[in-house]
Amino acid sequence: MKVINEQIKTGEFQSVYLLYGEEEYLKKQYRDKLKKAISGDDTMNYSYFEGNKIVVKEVIDMANTLPFFAEKRLIIIENSGFFKSSQEELADFIKNMPDYLIFVFVESEVDKRNKVYKAVSTAGYICEMKQQSTSVLVQWIVTLLKNEGKTIDRPAVDLLLSKTGAGMDLIYAEVEKLVSYCIDRPQITAEDVEAVCTTQTTSRIFDMITAIATKKQKQALDLYYDLLLLKEPPMRILYLLARQFNGILQVKESLMRGNANAQIAREMGVAPFIVGKYAAQAKYFESAQIKEALRDFAETEEAVKTGKIEDKLGVELMIIKYSQK
Repeated sequence: MKVINEQIKTGEFQSVYLLYGEEEYLKKQYRDKLKKAISGDDTMNYSYFEGNKIVVKEVIDMANTLPFFAEKRLIIIENSGFFKSSQEELADFIKNMPDYLIFVFVESEVDKRNKVYKAVSTAGYICEMKQQSTSVLVQWIVTLLKNEGKTIDRPAVDLLLSKTGAGMDLIYAEVEKLVSYCIDRPQITAEDVEAVCTTQTTSRIFDMITAIATKKQKQALDLYYDLLLLKEPPMRILYLLARQFNGILQVKESLMRGNANAQIAREMGVAPFIVGKYAAQAKYFESAQIKEALRDFAETEEAVKTGKIEDKLGVELMIIKYSQK
């Protein structure tokens, strides 16, 4: 990201950029920064393509169109899937792009063996937008609030992150709510966060697993019923439970190998504070028990798909089984 910031400052751009990864906020921010710096308000020499049904020939035809009264033509392509499928024509074009053309690709996932990826890595700049570390998120929150004339203490920041997770879009939205709520005073407290910030589904799942781990069955079931009232589909809840249990297993086994939380976070591609949450829950489970739960979750999913059990009941039975004393 520092490279892009420097190029924006100097006005010397690569011919092609690939912004990819799970941090949607950063991808949007840098997509928009590049657009503003390269084309500004010029709509005649700017094109946008989005989705997995983009026709490569149409992109290349547009790319071969000379810019009109401008030095550069900018084409932004988003969520195309080009970096996970065979697109030899596009890969070959990127290797011999016109000097006036700049591509910006924005993708969630890429295959580094892909020909388009390799072409971009040779001809341009690739930036992975990962989840940010806890320290970066804390400083970012403090800066956002400082720009609004507000301050916040560390307990309040920690509570905010426990509710939102590491997604910067969600954090930004909750910070905006806090600013509006505390419009008549400068200090934001943990009480303010508790009053106005929404606990996201993934955070509720964390709480549910903690309740399961500590054998607080009523609390675990109450959290499940709360999610149902919020219109969360039972099978999505089951998927999130399985994903969290899988994360707990990864952290538990990595800790047993002597790895530190920071290293585990890098390997898993998550923020360190999430690893800390997994580690706290891992103490309550044996690896064999987690693996058994993952098998049970898979079997429950299959039973629901084949009509052997109703989805709401199937998930409820899993929660009951693993929260029994």
